[in-house]
Amino acid sequence: MTVRVLRTALALLGIGVIGYGLYGLLHDPYIRDPADVLVWGVGGVVLHDGFWLPLVLLVGTALVRRPLLRGGLVVAAALTAVGLPAVLRAGVDHGNPSLLPLPYLRNWLLLLAAVAVVVALLAVAPRVPGAVRATERRVRRWLPPARMRRKPAPPRPTRRD
Repeated sequence: MTVRVLRTALALLGIGVIGYGLYGLLHDPYIRDPADVLVWGVGGVVLHDGFWLPLVLLVGTALVRRPLLRGGLVVAAALTAVGLPAVLRAGVDHGNPSLLPLPYLRNWLLLLAAVAVVVALLAVAPRVPGAVRATERRVRRWLPPARMRRKPAPPRPTRRD
């Protein structure tokens, strides 16, 4: 299967999923005004791309110089953005005990602790004797042999006018 066929198949699959979603949006009896959903979706994109992402990147760049720690902070920020609404609403069930039934604060803290442990292990791993060589051996097993790797294309000549 060529790359072009795969791309075309994935594009058609994506268009089909989008069409299915639009059909569901327009025919759902609980949605009275689909324009409200559009406003909500555009607002989410604007909030994410215009506020949240630049804030996380600026804080990460200003405060942390080490990429590993910066990556851990970005993952923690994403977990916080997703989990904080449930943490803040815990205990508010409006008479429906199955609305938010889990201990969200504990679970959120456990996820943040897991991120911290993974970052700490990755930070310590290069200092363990032989860890870098073992990691390189594992990576090499997954890479094709050197003779099969693509060589970079030579630079294209530039036109002089």
